[in-house]
Amino acid sequence: MYLFEVGCVSHEWGVMIERATKHETVMLAEAVELLSIGPGDRVIDATVGGAGHSLAIGQRLGAGGMLIGFDLDAGAIGRARKRLASLSVHLQLVQANFAEMRTVLRSAGIESVDGIIFDLGVSSDLLEEPDRGFSFSHDGPLDMRFKSDAPLTAAQLVNSSSVDRLAQIFRMYGQEPHSRHYARVIFAASRLQPIETTFQLRDLIYRHTPASWRAKLKIDPCTRIFQALRIAVNDELESLGRVLPEALSLLRPGGRMVVISFHSLEDGLVKHFFKEESRGCICPVSMPVCRCGHQAQLRLITKRPVFPSQAEIARNPRARSARMRVAERLPVQGSAEQRGVRHD
Repeated sequence: MYLFEVGCVSHEWGVMIERATKHETVMLAEAVELLSIGPGDRVIDATVGGAGHSLAIGQRLGAGGMLIGFDLDAGAIGRARKRLASLSVHLQLVQANFAEMRTVLRSAGIESVDGIIFDLGVSSDLLEEPDRGFSFSHDGPLDMRFKSDAPLTAAQLVNSSSVDRLAQIFRMYGQEPHSRHYARVIFAASRLQPIETTFQLRDLIYRHTPASWRAKLKIDPCTRIFQALRIAVNDELESLGRVLPEALSLLRPGGRMVVISFHSLEDGLVKHFFKEESRGCICPVSMPVCRCGHQAQLRLITKRPVFPSQAEIARNPRARSARMRVAERLPVQGSAEQRGVRHD
């Protein structure tokens, strides 16, 4: 069951969430422009976060439009409700994984939308909350859950995993070249004393990163390890892989999907999905007549990713790793198999 919070701010949430967002939205103008929406449209913000995209989108949609926002973090939903309260758009905010968007929308009788935006970066609000455990810059419980009542914390994952499992997580989700080294170090330390805080893990990584390695690094040695644990705790890549086909099925012809990612794993998933869905026939080249029936469903609006300007990066250094891809839903056509032709 999903709770739709519609319209204005409730007193309950107004008490719970007092402070304004610290998050600075990345590529705001570029994303909203490429989304290509107008008054009266229906749009999904799949990652509400600081609600920067939502605010700009809602202003474009006007009183006849609908904005549906998703976020796993209750705090983000509360802050968004306050920030968006002045909009005239029909607003629905849902605390749920964006991978569930199709189920959520259909339960509300919504079959299609005109645009969907994903901003896959971690909100600065979460990074600045020590109690959430996302950042190695603040001491706090090693948590990292987007949804605070999710069953698995980063501490539980670290303290219960084998060397092989930790190495796999660091290699797959953090692209850490020394994944097994750090896995062994963390496993050995956790056998002596559970690793419960961000600074415990941070200091352990620092102590066991040779000076020769650090001299070659362009990033903090903790960055990849913390990223990998966060992705694993929240099933981020799995959720993204599930939601892209769901999002495509919800887009009306001419509707656009905008995805802003912050590391190559996310971007690779998006790039592959957009590429595959913008192709027609995928039969072997030796087959003169198409039998697969696959048809292109997307048109690539951005052939290559769009990056933030140097001015934006100077103003907001966290934007430096962002990249944006955009695709548009094509009209439904007869199958290639019915037409007996090849697509390339």
